[in-house]
Amino acid sequence: MILTTQLKSEATTAPSATEAPYPSIGYAWYVVGVLTLLYIFSFIDRQILNLLVRPIRRDLGISDTQMSLLMGFSFAVFYTFFGIILGRLADSRSRRTIIAVGVAVWSLMTAGCGLARNFVQMLLLRMGVGIGEAALSPAAYSLISDYFPKHRLATAISVYSMGIYIGSGLAFLLGGVVVGFASGQEIWNLPIVGATRPWQVIFFIVGLPGVALALLTYTIREPQRRGVRTMKMPDGTVKVAKTPMREVIAYLLENRGTFLCHNVGFALLSFSSYGSSAWIPTFLIRNHDWTGSQAGIVYGAIVAIFGTLGIVAGGRSADWMAERGHRDANMRVGLIVALAWIPSGILYPLVSDANLAVALLIPTVFLASAPFGVAPAAIQQMMPNVMRGQASAIYLFVVNLIGLGLGPTAVAMMTDYVFRDDNAVNYSLLVVATAAHLISAALLWAGLKPFQRSLERLKEWMATNV
Repeated sequence: MILTTQLKSEATTAPSATEAPYPSIGYAWYVVGVLTLLYIFSFIDRQILNLLVRPIRRDLGISDTQMSLLMGFSFAVFYTFFGIILGRLADSRSRRTIIAVGVAVWSLMTAGCGLARNFVQMLLLRMGVGIGEAALSPAAYSLISDYFPKHRLATAISVYSMGIYIGSGLAFLLGGVVVGFASGQEIWNLPIVGATRPWQVIFFIVGLPGVALALLTYTIREPQRRGVRTMKMPDGTVKVAKTPMREVIAYLLENRGTFLCHNVGFALLSFSSYGSSAWIPTFLIRNHDWTGSQAGIVYGAIVAIFGTLGIVAGGRSADWMAERGHRDANMRVGLIVALAWIPSGILYPLVSDANLAVALLIPTVFLASAPFGVAPAAIQQMMPNVMRGQASAIYLFVVNLIGLGLGPTAVAMMTDYVFRDDNAVNYSLLVVATAAHLISAALLWAGLKPFQRSLERLKEWMATNV
């Protein structure tokens, strides 16, 4: 397939000049550090809602199913849709500017959730959070892939992806502390906004600092894009040539077996992970009589520590396997952990002792987190540079629409309409997550050979187009 670019008649296209060496490893890790910090804040803002189920249900008068729409579907639909648009922009425009604007938008929308007075207002604000957060990961994956050689890419993206678990953990951990503090006073009288409930105060606390954090993005330099065509404009400037969307779609269709197995396989692991994390604090509250503060602090600590260790271990394992000749290491790690999760994932909802349930959550969270660095690394590994942002956005579209959009709602609907008992949330967690892991393992296994063929197609594409 030949890469084409539609330009003004006087502009010309040419392969990019001989590529410069990768930036210094120290600066590359600084960039990952900044992006990880932003990712941490994005997950704090995304997940804090999960700890506030009880007071929001009470004050807004909504059901578990409506609550799940706020936690998942309302956010995910706009996150995934705008991710496609912003991912395309990330393939040709300033990635740091895209990220900076996104950070400011999602932070303001999170703070705005503290002003919501009914379900519809909260729904619209959560949609806004999704739009802002859609800017981050497609641009971040693209940046990281231009800062690190391929044999270090899985580790670098896994470190960035630590933000998922540090952010989620801090949302629960610090949220638990703040809930305990803010709940000591039934009404807070704040300047400008007036009488405010404790849960509304929490949204202000976690949302507003992100506006200032957006400026940190401008300490990141745009690296040279690798493996791309450029276009020389009449004024002598050189820009990255855009790849027409039809060519991106054609390339994806050529590799449809890989993308189907990869995207849906990892999406089902996300479905399990998001569904579980949304309702585990409520499970601890309902089934083990914990307070919201207790559930947030304990579960938050587990997610922050063992989720982070798991995602780094997944990336390191994939790089270790790749160095020993396993080109499909990223897919293999996903398959292994999908199956390894099942024993502890089945047991923790069933045991009657709270301490044993918490102990079983440690390996469950560790293994649940491991795939989410290697999954985007596999996309970067198999796609041309000029398509990575768009391919990443499509991956995020599928993973978040299925995972974040449907996971929390699947657990809630199982509780509301199948078991018809609020205290049966433990059985809902078991059924939904275990089924997802079994189907995911089958898809990832089926995707191993197509993935190898996709790597060969990439070599052919690079030889023809760059």
